[in-house]
Amino acid sequence: MPAPQAPQRDHWISQLGRRRNDPYDWLKFVPEEGSRTMDNLPPDLRAHLQAEIDHSQAMLQVLAPLEAQFHAAMQARAPEIDAPLPISSHGWRYGFRQTADGAHRVFTRTAPDGAEQVLFDEAERAAGHAYYRATDHQHSPDDRWFAWAEDLIGDDRHRICLLDMDSGDIRVVVAADAYGYGGFTFAPSSQQLFWIWRDVHSRPTRLYRTALAGGPDVLVYEEQDPAIFMQVARTAAGSFVALTLAGPDMSEVHLIAAGAETAPPRIVRARERGTSYAINEWAGQLLMLTDADGAIDRKLLALDAVSFAVTGELVAHQEGRPILTILPFADALVRLERSNGLHRLVLRDASGREVPIAFDDPAYALSLMPGQEYGARRLRITHQTPASPPRWIDIDLRTGACETVGTVRPRNFASADYRVERLEARTDDGRLVPITLLSRADMPADQPAPLLLNGYGAYGYSSEAQFSLPATVLVDAGFRYAIAHVRGGSERGRRWFFEGRRMQKRNSMSDFIACARHLTSLGRAHAGAIVAQGRSAGGLLVCGAMNMEPELWAGVIAQVPFVDMLNTMSDADHPLVPLFRPDWGDPLADPEAYDYIASISPYENIAAAPYPPLLTTAGLKDDRVPYWEPAKLVANVRALSTSRNPAILHLDPDSGHQSSGDQDSEFAEAALLWAFAKQCVRAG
Repeated sequence: MPAPQAPQRDHWISQLGRRRNDPYDWLKFVPEEGSRTMDNLPPDLRAHLQAEIDHSQAMLQVLAPLEAQFHAAMQARAPEIDAPLPISSHGWRYGFRQTADGAHRVFTRTAPDGAEQVLFDEAERAAGHAYYRATDHQHSPDDRWFAWAEDLIGDDRHRICLLDMDSGDIRVVVAADAYGYGGFTFAPSSQQLFWIWRDVHSRPTRLYRTALAGGPDVLVYEEQDPAIFMQVARTAAGSFVALTLAGPDMSEVHLIAAGAETAPPRIVRARERGTSYAINEWAGQLLMLTDADGAIDRKLLALDAVSFAVTGELVAHQEGRPILTILPFADALVRLERSNGLHRLVLRDASGREVPIAFDDPAYALSLMPGQEYGARRLRITHQTPASPPRWIDIDLRTGACETVGTVRPRNFASADYRVERLEARTDDGRLVPITLLSRADMPADQPAPLLLNGYGAYGYSSEAQFSLPATVLVDAGFRYAIAHVRGGSERGRRWFFEGRRMQKRNSMSDFIACARHLTSLGRAHAGAIVAQGRSAGGLLVCGAMNMEPELWAGVIAQVPFVDMLNTMSDADHPLVPLFRPDWGDPLADPEAYDYIASISPYENIAAAPYPPLLTTAGLKDDRVPYWEPAKLVANVRALSTSRNPAILHLDPDSGHQSSGDQDSEFAEAALLWAFAKQCVRAG
């Protein structure tokens, strides 16, 4: 089917003595207010995007039988969850169960006598909305209130809902423009809600305090630096509310003490470029997890809770073994760190005695369950591998003894049917890039198979070796599934991140290519049958690798991809640009950064080459990676590619950076991507 041809309209940009033409700039539209909809687009843009939607539907229709098979296989494997619930300080247990169709969650609490109280049903909240996603569910310290943030549009601008668990009444306490990811917390007294507001550019810039009994919202703090983001939470024992202001290379924490919730917050350490820290509390003292004084993988200091003076060092810095997070309990201080790329837990008591806890799987992921009470005697974690669904493990905080207390049980599934390997690919500059590989156990290790290679590699975020039900379905269809832990993440510590950011970002892309070639050389993958997949900044990774070696890939899947890099980083009004300049560089002020970004930005570097089949996804309401980034990329590929392979823009008019938050939406999206991947290797 002929693809829509976006007309080229000269748009010359002069910047730092350089001049460039962006002929698809007209595809960009930012409304003066409110969210984008198909109705408020300029007529020519609306017509073009509707043509893209129609073209995508027609082109992907051939995949419908494959897509239906994958979707049915995922639904047949939809899990049952046997999850024990953490116990609050007053004996209440909070949790959720899936609705009968598995699409949404029903939130509940169980009384000390075992009686269950249904708090609310997400399906009821989602009814009548094309999009629904909720986050940050939490109960107040006195067990009277339950709050959560809802996004009904897809633009990440939330409202905050409050349930009175005594009466059952639900009211919207913040009607709009709230920040929903670490963006609100109850005060220790349970009488106030602290919450973060997003400005017109979707940046979290203000902290408000709202009395739950009613009254006006009170401004507590306003941030003027657009390069700073905010989060708010209570410290472990509930002695403080901590407002954390952070950018990629600095931070500043403001504390509000329990019993003085209306007093101005106090700054622990003034922000200083090149130094970041986080604050918690344990055993009557404050804890500072920081990279100060060259401790790039962080050290843990003790502070006086009144003066904030350093009183000692609890855990020294050890390069290559980053401390990821801490979770204090009355009986022990828990830290999650990474050793040789894999997670490790350490329990520390007041005397300094430490009990390390590790697992012998080739690759796995651990996470600390949120909402655990400071006085609990047992720590609850989740453990998972690409072949083993999440299981809940309780760990005795004094002895380290472990007990599995709950599991996610996919139907028609056995972990023994799969094999997980941890491999390493050597790069041209001698670095070893970890690879997590999932295969069928009955597939010989040296038997080549089609491969889906996933990667991210940005902002220091690590790609964890987690369980993915859709990935197991793809593997059952004859694929291998791999995660390339490229530089730009932090799998090997903070230096691994530094080697894949800013003026070294090309390392991430060459690492990804090295992983593909290594798996081929080992006989794990078929040359010519490798499909690359990346999301958001992972889209930059895979599309950059596509430009570098277009003939290496049987197909490329780029979900909400950050690919219009030079133009986006030159847009000072973009909500994330000021924050992430330390990661990418500033092409508005730094000629060297301009030239480097121009040399790797996927959109600008499309050339006359035989490009593989390309599937991009976009949400019309996405403010993080707007729809025009993949739209411009696709237009340029169509104009310049020397192959007859399709370039598809799959645009959802009703979503933003994420799809709706129900299980079936996840399965439907994965089924389409897997069908595309399988068609790519068939065609090859």
